[in-house]
Amino acid sequence: MSLRLFDTAARSLVDFEPLVPGHVGLYTCGPTVYNRVHIGNLRTFVWEDVMCRVFRSLGLSVTQVMNLTDIDDKTIRGAVAEGLPLREFTDRHIATFFEDLKTLNVVPAAVYPRATDHVPEMVEIVKKLTERGHTYESDGTIWFRIASFPSYGKLSRVDLSSMKRGARVADDEYEKEDVRDFAVWKGAKEGEPDSALWETDLGKGRPGWHLECSAMSMKYLGETLDIHTGAVDNIFPHHENEIAQSEGATGKPFVRTWLHAEHLIVDGEKMAKSKGNFFTLPDVLARGYSPRAIRYLLLSVPYRQKLNFTFDALHGAASAVERLESLDARLGERAGAAGARASESFAARLAEARAAVKAGWEDDLNSAAALGALFGFVKEANTSLEAGQLAPEDAAAARAFLREADGVLGVLPEGADASLEAEVEAKIAARQDARKRRDFAASDAIRDELASRGILLEDTPQGVRWRRKG
Repeated sequence: MSLRLFDTAARSLVDFEPLVPGHVGLYTCGPTVYNRVHIGNLRTFVWEDVMCRVFRSLGLSVTQVMNLTDIDDKTIRGAVAEGLPLREFTDRHIATFFEDLKTLNVVPAAVYPRATDHVPEMVEIVKKLTERGHTYESDGTIWFRIASFPSYGKLSRVDLSSMKRGARVADDEYEKEDVRDFAVWKGAKEGEPDSALWETDLGKGRPGWHLECSAMSMKYLGETLDIHTGAVDNIFPHHENEIAQSEGATGKPFVRTWLHAEHLIVDGEKMAKSKGNFFTLPDVLARGYSPRAIRYLLLSVPYRQKLNFTFDALHGAASAVERLESLDARLGERAGAAGARASESFAARLAEARAAVKAGWEDDLNSAAALGALFGFVKEANTSLEAGQLAPEDAAAARAFLREADGVLGVLPEGADASLEAEVEAKIAARQDARKRRDFAASDAIRDELASRGILLEDTPQGVRWRRKG
């Protein structure tokens, strides 16, 4: 394995070797569950899913932990606005989050810890920080003193020269220029619901947002993590503060490799509700696009590049998925036919394609390079099929490679889609029987039924093919 990843802290590509040989401990920042996630959030979650799939394809086992932030300023405001207990309010948004992940064929993480279930662990970290001289208390709130941690800023390289000694910020999120001591434990405030407060040894209150991830990541993955990921806007202050409080509490390195995904923009602009370009997954699905096309678009651009989301690009993604699906079906048909034996030259070309796809993924999860290599092979395979030059054994090997590549991509039919495939094939066979009987009314009825479900049939010299609309 020659996997290289771009470490945000080092600002360079590094050779990745997990702490425990053969096993990756991965913490990925999950959603703050105060509303439905948007497609920009989903870009990061799909990328993290692809990353885990790449690791597994390289023979590594993965323990992925993704937190659910169900207690912070935003969730409390949302619960208060709707007059609901915090748990009831966040449960609804957690459900839609899991629904979106399932729709986009994201493999579930090993653990999805909720912040509200880990307050005791957070309290213990604050106690350790206090013992080591990193905190001070003011009006019931406990603050992390940045001056007590000399390496503060090593991840974000934020400028500390303008920091005012003793200046504090209580908000969970703040601007990059706002370098101040931050709250690890927030004392109870008037107007906050009891459902968002805990009686602890630290007093009545709630944890600071940054503290939550330190507690949950170290509980499930140990005091030093192989990889910690998130979007670029997490670098400061969130991840910088995680480092300070985690290393301040343990005295050990917190994360060995930091990975961050760039933003998704829409038609060249930042996504915002005020601009009318703010989309959730149901918004995009309602326009007739398939989940597999959306997933393909979200993973098609390397994670360290901004992804410009346009419906033209989504249409192109749908076409790319159709090409893969069409080739998969054609290779399946050819693999079951009679014909010449396997070709050594084709086997060599297949090996080259497999190596090129693997090299793309090993180069900092470069999806563009991996997809370029894959579609180069798709073009060659289609040409050989059209010319009648692909032996059944070669077709079977090519289809196995295509399915292997899709083990990372996750865009070809499987599970429920596989059941649908069998059903559609049965319908096609029934339609063919009807045509042989010259029962064109029955034949047309089958075509129309499938069309109403978004399944389009194409009569070709090689037989009937089908594809999904959109």
